[in-house]
Amino acid sequence: MNDLSLKPFDFQAALARAGLRADGTPRAQGASGTSGAAGAVGAAGGGFGAAMASALHDVSQSQLQAQSLQRELTLGNPNVSVEQTMLAMQKAQIGFQAVVQVRNRFAQAYTDIMNMQV
Repeated sequence: MNDLSLKPFDFQAALARAGLRADGTPRAQGASGTSGAAGAVGAAGGGFGAAMASALHDVSQSQLQAQSLQRELTLGNPNVSVEQTMLAMQKAQIGFQAVVQVRNRFAQAYTDIMNMQV
């Protein structure tokens, strides 16, 4: 079936997707002259919304792959191992838990901002 392998985390690529330099500061804006949050969105190649959509898509794909491996294992496919299936299930679970934590943090941040005194 599918060969499931864990890839090492590429910190530099993650920084580039977030629009940050290696020291954590935002990258300088181009000739467009934009600054602030709107400029940061452009620097990240679609911004935070695109990054979240991509992360959600990746989590969904890992859940679908784990579900498919479970079904194949249940049907007795000799090409699917128990180890491969369990690893895919754990990967999907960890991804889902991370998405839930991000959602909870955003909900808390929104509540905190809405309760601020102006």
